[in-house]
Amino acid sequence: MTETARVYGGSLYELAQEEHLEEEILSEMKEIRALFRENPEYPRLLSEPSIPRKERIGLIDAAFGGQAEPYLVNFIKLLCEKNLLREFGGCQEAFQRRYYAAHNIAEAVVTSAASLSKEQEELLKKKLETMSGKTVVMELKTDPSVLAGVRVELDGKLFDGTVKGRLSELSRRISDTVV
Repeated sequence: MTETARVYGGSLYELAQEEHLEEEILSEMKEIRALFRENPEYPRLLSEPSIPRKERIGLIDAAFGGQAEPYLVNFIKLLCEKNLLREFGGCQEAFQRRYYAAHNIAEAVVTSAASLSKEQEELLKKKLETMSGKTVVMELKTDPSVLAGVRVELDGKLFDGTVKGRLSELSRRISDTVV
């Protein structure tokens, strides 16, 4: 995340907090970011200097004007006017970090060899919430290379309960004792 994204996203968060719109704007930012990812030609179009600024702003109004929160629509217009629309993803991340910090939420990235069942997800989520003392939002990933078990990244810490991780640790210990 760039400094620009951190400043702009943080400023939008402060405004949203004053207006009690943090949750709504965060949700809409996630949706718009997903739309930008699915349609990469649209942000490129909005950043095209050969298209007059007034037309680009009109395109934003047409796409989001009646559907998204007006503060967010104006924020996108501001990014467009300043030729910073490429920073939208970073702004969303900065906004989300501020929101999570203010609401005692931790994000966990959980990687397993196969998809977890709903019951396993709930048990893991409860365990992580107990460990962190925070509400946990989990991002689930599958990676067959972990072999078995679960790897969790939570609050900057890595908890590796995978077979691959255990084998790597065992190999490291053997190397340390041999040398």
